[in-house]
Amino acid sequence: MRHADVPSPLVDRFGRVHTDLRVSLTDRCNLRCTYCMPAEGLDWLPKAGLLTDDEVVRLVSTATRRLGITEVRLTGGEPLLRRGLPALVARLTALDPAPELSLTTNGIGLARCAGALREAGLSRVNVSLDTLRPERFAALTRRDRLPDVLDGLAAAHAAGLAPVKVNAVPVRGVNDDEIAGLAAFAVERGYRMRFIESMPLDAQGAWERDRMVTAEEILDRLGERFELVPVERQDHAPAEEWRIAGTDARVGVIASVTRPFCGGCDRVRLTADGQLRTCLFATEESDLRALLRGGADDDALEAAWRTALAGKGPGHAIGSPEFRRPDRPMSAIGG
Repeated sequence: MRHADVPSPLVDRFGRVHTDLRVSLTDRCNLRCTYCMPAEGLDWLPKAGLLTDDEVVRLVSTATRRLGITEVRLTGGEPLLRRGLPALVARLTALDPAPELSLTTNGIGLARCAGALREAGLSRVNVSLDTLRPERFAALTRRDRLPDVLDGLAAAHAAGLAPVKVNAVPVRGVNDDEIAGLAAFAVERGYRMRFIESMPLDAQGAWERDRMVTAEEILDRLGERFELVPVERQDHAPAEEWRIAGTDARVGVIASVTRPFCGGCDRVRLTADGQLRTCLFATEESDLRALLRGGADDDALEAAWRTALAGKGPGHAIGSPEFRRPDRPMSAIGG
């Protein structure tokens, strides 16, 4: 393998260059969202099977030094449940080269640690919030924690974890009547609102396409209240964005199902137990944890990573006869 100072790009057979790594820190979560998992939760991964902090740092370091990864998003489950998270963030941002580091969270507990995470080097956060109604939040998540999420958003904004992005998944007949209201909430507070089409990644296998609110419908709802001005799409960004006329506020739509962006995908995923996934909907994984614990050197890790990417498919194929749901639910894959 090469040992040059400048890493060779991580390219698949379709010519897509991968620079974005999603790293799941745990499959555990302190919510039980109805569209994600059953009320009783799931069988969590055994602690011994999870990557240690040293192993996470080693893999991310390999990715930045040898594979050209420039952005890392920490996910879960709920990543704030990972003990010692600020210390791990500090280690990752101290790497050379250091990735731009962000985090996706449900916001519970964020008020307590937003300052520490920013001080450790975290750049920004994405917070999931599907409703502003306390009774609906409790019904959707099976937990009465809406005030904690709102406090977490405010704390992240105050700490400078900007832009604070708010992610919502509209579901027909559940919360689709709040689309414009959620956008207004974000605009008023200086957050960046993003709506995501629901995807077949729930543990129960209960996803129904006719309950998915499409990007076109989302934009129609937003257009009833706001004048939307298209924003030029950034390279490989999953969200299409619009500026709300008369403001600097932006709202985005991630149309993974109806407007798939697989042709420009630059992401690769690492599960909490060290399995490399080339796609959110991948049906195969590469076991980097086994290589690490077997004493593999950096050359072997790099080779495994490149071999896995060589087999990446053209897209997720949702809606086609070839589509297969992944065996793991979203909480075990990492958002």
